[in-house]
Amino acid sequence: MKLDTLDKKPKVYNIAILTAVVAAGLAALIVFGGEKGVLFGCLVVSAYFLAVTALLSRACVLQIRYNLYSYNTALYFGFALFTLFIAATYTLLFFQLRALPDWNVLTNALNGLRSSAKTYAIVSFPFLFVFSVALAVSNLSLIRHEGFRPVNLLGVALAVFLVGGEVVIFILDYSVSGSLVEVMLHDIVTDLMATVYLYCECMMLGTIFAGVLAARYEPEKDKDFIIVLGCAIRRDGTPTPLLRGRIDRALTFARAEENETGKAPVFVLSGGQGADEAISEAECMRRYLSEQGVPEERMILEDRSTNTDENMRFSKEKIDAADPGAKVAFSTTNYHVFRSGIKARRAKMRAQGMGAKTKWYFWPNASVREFAGLLTQHKIKQGLILLGLAVFYTVLTILDYQVFG
Repeated sequence: MKLDTLDKKPKVYNIAILTAVVAAGLAALIVFGGEKGVLFGCLVVSAYFLAVTALLSRACVLQIRYNLYSYNTALYFGFALFTLFIAATYTLLFFQLRALPDWNVLTNALNGLRSSAKTYAIVSFPFLFVFSVALAVSNLSLIRHEGFRPVNLLGVALAVFLVGGEVVIFILDYSVSGSLVEVMLHDIVTDLMATVYLYCECMMLGTIFAGVLAARYEPEKDKDFIIVLGCAIRRDGTPTPLLRGRIDRALTFARAEENETGKAPVFVLSGGQGADEAISEAECMRRYLSEQGVPEERMILEDRSTNTDENMRFSKEKIDAADPGAKVAFSTTNYHVFRSGIKARRAKMRAQGMGAKTKWYFWPNASVREFAGLLTQHKIKQGLILLGLAVFYTVLTILDYQVFG
């Protein structure tokens, strides 16, 4: 699948329209159809969530073709898995209610939806437990090879959150007593916790998907410029293995493009000089490429940037000054491609990324940092989604206890 082939961002307004239509139909089934109507409503709910899964999957594919490096890519993929789970749950519930006529159809149908966030957390626990153990092991390997730093414990922290959150939700869901109102308030709090956990789990799975896809993507060989994102250099001014990997990845791509098309892309070497660095990262990269036989006229130095935002913004200024309509790629470490692409888009630059390999134990912890970085973006959108989920599950809980309980 190729990137940047669509000019319009995909919209998911059709899900809202479908939801309104299905909600009206379900209300009619409940009011006029009795228990048989509610039973049939389980199939309607299953079909609805299956349709939502299809719409989210389609939106994810279109988003990748429009812009892989987007919060929406992770959002669509993560929640498509959740809606597929609900569709399967209601299909199973339909056959259970048919086989067990003594069950209260309406109560069980409503409770299935109200408990979906908690149930998803419990059902996905085996996968998350294995994932958490692997994450912790990779973190310990990272500390053994690279030394202890607080940031190197991010993977362990996420593993504890994933397993601990599941345990807390499970305990709260099965240990409650008191009056009807007390139990209802307890369930509302538990559902709100499960909602936050659900959102984080969906976004984590979506980010892993988007990150792997971005890291493995091979840009089209028609580029005019390749931005090489800098990182820390050695005290003697030579590149670290991490930076050398980024330069070599860009150099390999440039040589392949030149062999296939005859076009020799220009390298934009992006990175300023840190307080403990003898020269700028851009100058370090220039010296390395010169040793590899790259002529000076094929290198542009951007030596002011101090972070990825500035890498992209200042590099765009250099590129626009040389060729405003140029086709651009960027080279960075594999775990960093997805978030770097997001930064490029924020700088209003459509650039395709390529990822340099890194040691196996370094990727998981770095990916956790990328995930945390993604969650700090789009605060308003994320807040609205979380608020919508919280209201949805709270209203369902109140209906379950106060109207149909």
